[in-house]
Amino acid sequence: MPSRAAASATLMGTVRIADGSSAARAAAHAADLGVLPEWDLSDLYSGIDSEEFARDLAQAEAVCRTFSERHAGRLAELVAGPDASARLAEAVTEYEGIEDLLGRLMSFAGLVYSGDTTDELREKFYGDTQERLTAASSHLLFFALELNRIPDAAMDAAMADGPLAHYAPWIADLRREKPFQLDDRTEKLFLEKSVTGRSAWNRLFDGTIAALRFPVQGEQLTLEPTLNRLQDPDGAVRKEAAGALGEVFRANLRTFTLITNTLAKDKEINDRWRGFADVADSRHLSNRVEPEVVAAMVEAVQAAYPRLSHRYYRLKAKWFGVEALPYWDRNAPLPKVDQRTIPWAEARDTVLDAYGAFSPRMADIAKTFFDRNWIDAPTRPGKAPGAFAHPTVPSAHPYVLVNYQGKPRDVMTLAHELGHGVHQVLAGPNGALMAPTPLTLAETASVFGEMLTFRRLLAATTNTTQRRAMLAAKVEDMINTVVRQIAFYAFERKVHLARAQGELTAEQINALWMSVQSESLGPAIALDAGYEPFWAYIPHFIHSPFYVYAYAFGDCLVNSLYGVYAKAEGGFVERYFALLSAGGAKPYGELLAPFGLDARDPAFWQIGLTMIEGMIVELETMEA
Repeated sequence: MPSRAAASATLMGTVRIADGSSAARAAAHAADLGVLPEWDLSDLYSGIDSEEFARDLAQAEAVCRTFSERHAGRLAELVAGPDASARLAEAVTEYEGIEDLLGRLMSFAGLVYSGDTTDELREKFYGDTQERLTAASSHLLFFALELNRIPDAAMDAAMADGPLAHYAPWIADLRREKPFQLDDRTEKLFLEKSVTGRSAWNRLFDGTIAALRFPVQGEQLTLEPTLNRLQDPDGAVRKEAAGALGEVFRANLRTFTLITNTLAKDKEINDRWRGFADVADSRHLSNRVEPEVVAAMVEAVQAAYPRLSHRYYRLKAKWFGVEALPYWDRNAPLPKVDQRTIPWAEARDTVLDAYGAFSPRMADIAKTFFDRNWIDAPTRPGKAPGAFAHPTVPSAHPYVLVNYQGKPRDVMTLAHELGHGVHQVLAGPNGALMAPTPLTLAETASVFGEMLTFRRLLAATTNTTQRRAMLAAKVEDMINTVVRQIAFYAFERKVHLARAQGELTAEQINALWMSVQSESLGPAIALDAGYEPFWAYIPHFIHSPFYVYAYAFGDCLVNSLYGVYAKAEGGFVERYFALLSAGGAKPYGELLAPFGLDARDPAFWQIGLTMIEGMIVELETMEA
């Protein structure tokens, strides 16, 4: 199986803001936002033509070959003597150092590319780097495979004490992969073919999205600002933006359908060769979560659709004076509520104040991202859409990308991504092998950061109209995180299961999409003609199949954690930082135990769902 550095190379998305006639409007909006930071990547490398990058890339290729020459076919010998723990730990430590170097190189290439995915020079740099590092990391494939061929008794003895004990969590994770690993030559073939397979189709998706233009208000917008128009106070603008999205997606459905069919088949081939029984089993394995836990969560959320999304959208339709909201008004701001642009400086202070009220240490770590230019905030031509926090490698530091446009949701997004950043900083000391956090816990700090920010703002709001608007926005975010992501997961399952029977037409995929959307959103959202192809732009379906349920997992988990915190139990902050600092060194069940939480208990999921329902009830009370 590929090294983590090679596997984590992809950074999602491409989008450009409008140009030409929109320049004056964009400039005026930028003035309202204030000075937005752009990240400084020189902590990784000074530039794509830097001598340091060329030197490290050549070194990475050399050390991968040398590592293979020294250790391939010999790992069993390392556990044969009395000093087995020290000898094997020395090899693992060397491997970890190589992983850090590979990760640094690929992270830099990915971040450069995400800054402008339409620039041919950056795209070539990213593609060339990915290709060379994939070839280099193929020399490392033997290591995990041979470690898993060492008999359990010999490995357990070597890990019992001595230096190798430090790596016991990583080795335990590795051995979970054992039933699904293939022979060395096949694994190498899969890795090398990924450059012209999955990775190439990912890049085609990114490039296609980047090239799309949506006609709105006389401008040719790209994806990010067009999606942003769906939150415009003017209903006519929202309707026009939704129509443009639907028309352009439909015009490009042939490409999106081919990409989806190809990648679904590619995954089916991989799963079949490895012996995975279910289409999502490989994701559950990488998340270190039991399939039955995910199934219990999905069942709980789907059963809650009527009391969450259906109930809320019925209330929102009433506020708008209609029986059912058109789909383009699903995330519309509430009527008769003033909308203002929130300057970047205010967003920064809001998040840091909320973090600081919880823990000065948390605020100090987050403040570093602002002080050292670890954040890229402006929306600009070619920049990746949405937001992410990229951990890079433990020898460096994370970077955060947002597309800040001054809306309340942008402040929440900043709080979310900085939560990831704090988590990644705290987990870094675990090293390149154990710092990465499984998705079961990866969204914990991000969603918790959002909750801290929201609760602090809500507590300071006394105006009833503004308070209702804030509560409504939070409920919508939680529905988008829990209900919508589980609907996405259900859609993915339907697509992959249907694809196993043969290629799917665009209309077949559209029908699957509409079925899950209708079920999850309920009768108070009118899914009018034009919404059918909206599945096409979701990058998670392409870049990371079945990732989406992690958002729901994280939101429900954080709601439970916040409930423990709200009870003002002593030592919560210390336990919380211990959870984040563990990275991937401990299983999620062990990390949740100090809080009295058990995700394997079906009742666990009701805690988070009940919190969302409670906010809806409060909104209904305010409306009475």
